[in-house]
Amino acid sequence: MNVFEKMFGTHSERELKRITSLVDKIEALRPDMQALSDEELQGKTREYKNRLQEGETLDDLLPEAFATVREAAKRVLGMEHYRVQLIGGIILHQGRIAEMRTGEGKTLVSTLPAYLNALEGKGVHVVTVNDYLAHRDAEWMGKVHEFLGLTVGVVLNDMKNDERRAQYACDITYVTNNELGFDYLRDNMVIYKEQLVQRELNYAIIDEVDSVLIDEARTPLIISGQSGKSTKLYEVCDILAKQLERGEASGEMTKMTAIMGEEITETGDFIVNEKDKIVNLTEQGVKKVEDFFHIENLADPENLEIQHNVILALRAHNLMFRDQDYVVKDDEVLIVDEFTGRIMPGRRYSDGLHQAIEAKEHVKVRRESKTLATITFQNFFNKYKKKSGMTGTALTEEKEFRDIYGMDVIEIPTNKPVARLDLEDAVYMTKKEKFRAVVEAVKEAHAKQQPVLVGTITIETSELLSRMLTREGIKHQVLNAKFHEKEAEIVAHAGEAGNVTIATNMAGRGTDIKLDEVSKEAGGLKIIGTERHESRRIDNQLRGRSGRQGDPGESRFYLSLEDDLMRLFGSEKLMNMFKSLGVAENEQIEHKMLTSAIEKAQRKIEGNNYGIRKNLLDYDQVNNEQREIIYKERRMVLDGMNMRDSIYKMITETVEHAVDMCLSDDVDQEEWDFNEINTVLLPTIPLKPLSLERVKGMKKNQVKQSLKEEAVKLYEEKEAEFPEAEQLRELERVILLKVIDQKWMDHIDDMDQLRQGIGLQAYGQRDPKVEYKMQAYEMFDSMIAAIQETTLRLLYHVRLEQKVEREQVAQVTGTNKDESGPKKPVHRAEQKVYPNDPCPCGSGKKYKQCCGRKPI
Repeated sequence: MNVFEKMFGTHSERELKRITSLVDKIEALRPDMQALSDEELQGKTREYKNRLQEGETLDDLLPEAFATVREAAKRVLGMEHYRVQLIGGIILHQGRIAEMRTGEGKTLVSTLPAYLNALEGKGVHVVTVNDYLAHRDAEWMGKVHEFLGLTVGVVLNDMKNDERRAQYACDITYVTNNELGFDYLRDNMVIYKEQLVQRELNYAIIDEVDSVLIDEARTPLIISGQSGKSTKLYEVCDILAKQLERGEASGEMTKMTAIMGEEITETGDFIVNEKDKIVNLTEQGVKKVEDFFHIENLADPENLEIQHNVILALRAHNLMFRDQDYVVKDDEVLIVDEFTGRIMPGRRYSDGLHQAIEAKEHVKVRRESKTLATITFQNFFNKYKKKSGMTGTALTEEKEFRDIYGMDVIEIPTNKPVARLDLEDAVYMTKKEKFRAVVEAVKEAHAKQQPVLVGTITIETSELLSRMLTREGIKHQVLNAKFHEKEAEIVAHAGEAGNVTIATNMAGRGTDIKLDEVSKEAGGLKIIGTERHESRRIDNQLRGRSGRQGDPGESRFYLSLEDDLMRLFGSEKLMNMFKSLGVAENEQIEHKMLTSAIEKAQRKIEGNNYGIRKNLLDYDQVNNEQREIIYKERRMVLDGMNMRDSIYKMITETVEHAVDMCLSDDVDQEEWDFNEINTVLLPTIPLKPLSLERVKGMKKNQVKQSLKEEAVKLYEEKEAEFPEAEQLRELERVILLKVIDQKWMDHIDDMDQLRQGIGLQAYGQRDPKVEYKMQAYEMFDSMIAAIQETTLRLLYHVRLEQKVEREQVAQVTGTNKDESGPKKPVHRAEQKVYPNDPCPCGSGKKYKQCCGRKPI
């Protein structure tokens, strides 16, 4: 705590002082609310809605509305909000994050701001991390809202669109973050307005906000369809990957070493950077790949696919681990969520990584997916007019919440003091010694009937400990991705006397672990962590399972110098120093340097991960601006707006651009290239060919005007072919939707390809992000031009007898949440030509001024 905080209190303490009077007002209304009959209490909802219409604000209504919910919860659930819960509710209404310890009743807190904000009738989303919690909370807390006359909905993974629409139409909807994001993307792919399921994004209360906005924000939400690519290359590359030898690099490749031309000595065929999850081929490796595929130069554009697939195969073998990152079940590779330890059915790694793992595990290799729509959680949740969150652990990420989401974190005091004892880490030289110590600690606690929750990071560790405990005759429950169906039930019993539970990365968030009397007397729930997580916050979540509502408890982490955290991020000098001390086997190492090394390693990774998320957001910001424009245009079409003016604008712009590109007043008319303008313009708009005779004596602007008038007249003739004007209007909408969707999907691929290649700009001492923005805007301009030209070409050539109906341009085959780092594009067979590149036709012009203007 710094001097300022000692004098004036922390930010949270100062903010809590400001709302004390508001909490006092709510508590003062308690007798009035208790005096009301059920009917009178229920009638308050109508009263508040009327007062809102008469000009009062939600802030004006807050004390009474909160007092109403407090009394309703007491009557319906037998639960009355504590003072600290009222404070939490105010913080949530203000659009901030309430940090409340485990067991402080966050679920009940959410009823306060949910009710108040639902009075506006614009919808409130209570966001949870899984379907189980969404369903549980909607049924449990929904009773309070329904008692007060509000409608409550829940959106679950297996629901059809009609059900989803009905649930989103409710006053308050309980839903997971993934369902929300995917429904938003799907809504922007529908072809009729009636197919939309969501309303406007108004107010979100995000439970476990750190999990949703931090942990899951490293990877975007992706909706994918199948590409037509063969799967044979994955199997071939898998054979090659097994033959290549892993090597080491002396030094680290950085931008500076590249610029300075410093050499790095490499051994083997490929180098694995475990910190950044990257695999690179060495010169020797490149040669082996070229020999294997009988190609001259792996770096040639036509060999990009081979290069990409070899790297994928090496990543599958060296960075993706069975029973940690994924499990194999029923001849299928299933992703394990690295933050919750749960299996994610239906999810596939994108960009071919899933296929590479399938080839490695010798299961059926399915076809690669193509991205149809994508968005990051950062950009999605920032679309809400107001958002708030609650969690037991957010202060460590306060800067990120403020910088990226504009939300500050307020620490809410506990209702009762925390009685849990957090012990110093127990550190051992090897993993073997560490696990022996863990088993001994479990035996000791089990002997005195103290319940134990053992937290592991991998399924492999949980199964190893399970075998060790079985050998010792200790009965226990295992909770990991393989047995997640019974999660809530297992967690609910974890606090009973003598129970031992092993949990992988999940610790059953959202389910309270309640202690019986015997457990309390034995010292409460004992938490054993078998490894430090990358993030201090996740460690704190595990600790937080114990000591709820003033219960006794203790926590301790057991570590070894062989753990990934210490191996990858700990200081090498420090590790060597401890190894040289000659510590006896099974002896615990205690040293403050070691504790600070662990803290430093975690801070380093947290900084690393924040960098990844920030980087993702910086790049997606460009995509987001473009996505907004496209989705807005699409929504106008869906809303059934008359697109005639838009079509006329397209005609004007297309004609003007073609004339500007091909004709000039600075040269004699005899030198005008009529062949070029006819080639550019006539395939799109079927005008009479332009010639010297037609335009003799006309200036460029006069030619423009003449062509525009002729083009409009042609379009009016096309309109006259249709008995009813609305027939052509609907046709315009059908064609526009089809063309926008097709071009936008191609553009997503192009942007991905640009994103992958842009990193090389750093070696040319240019800022990759600046280059990305410039090229992305040029590509977007080219896409808009292509949309205009293709739309006009189709409209001018459409015939009355043609039956043209709205249809989706690509079939959705699944959703994809790639946990494997940045997503790469589906590479095209030919090399990508960017707008400012010389045109491949050899004209000497820029591509965007030549063939890049032609309809695709």
